[in-house]
Amino acid sequence: MDLTNKVAVITGGAMGNGLGITKVFLAKGAKVYILDYSDDLKKTIKDLKKDYSNVIGYIVDIRDKKMLDEIVEDIKKEEKKIDILVNNAGVAKLATFEKMSDELRDYHFDINIKGTWNVTKAFLPLLKKSKAGRIINLSSVTGPMVADVGEVAYATTKSALIGFTKALAMELVDKNILVNAILPGYIMTPMVQNIAKETDNEDPKKVIESIRLGIPLKRLGTTIELGNLALFLASDECSYITGQTIVIDGGSTLPETNSVGV
Repeated sequence: MDLTNKVAVITGGAMGNGLGITKVFLAKGAKVYILDYSDDLKKTIKDLKKDYSNVIGYIVDIRDKKMLDEIVEDIKKEEKKIDILVNNAGVAKLATFEKMSDELRDYHFDINIKGTWNVTKAFLPLLKKSKAGRIINLSSVTGPMVADVGEVAYATTKSALIGFTKALAMELVDKNILVNAILPGYIMTPMVQNIAKETDNEDPKKVIESIRLGIPLKRLGTTIELGNLALFLASDECSYITGQTIVIDGGSTLPETNSVGV
């Protein structure tokens, strides 16, 4: 699978899953524009440029439609089209339904749902100019398939992205744009590490170990493994798949229970 001459936009690419996808895309020849709100983006771009010249970063709040429009106009100075849009940016803060403030609820909704909507709307005109456009949305197994205590807001938003993916796939199929969603389980990312700290600030490693033991493959996934899945969905080899949700979780959603067995 080769992405030479392909142009990709990846949100949340400064770290975690987004960085894994970025590294795989760059290694396969793509030119990558990273959109991220984190100040870590500057260091990420500096590090990536040691090996790749075709990576550009924009610090942006995807809740800000005006800022996104300005970035699109800037990118249009260099690109006649984009081929791949990866909606990876997202947040997860634990709080039970009864204790969750409206502000924290809206924080999840505004970034995970509205932010994805905003980015897609802003870049769609450029994406429609590609002969083989791809949109890849990062949902989660959390929400559509499973959930833990404290994940109501996060689960709701990630479930919403499934409907967004399917409906958008139907609308864009005649524009040569395929739209699919990746549903990660536990991948070793800063988000998972932060969830572990929120669960047990004194011993987050114990939380990670408990997660590991519950996964049939007995390990958390890597961001590069997730990046390789995104690579397939972004490639020309993925030519007959749209509106689908693809799980990458090491089998963590397979067990019916952890206590029953021969």
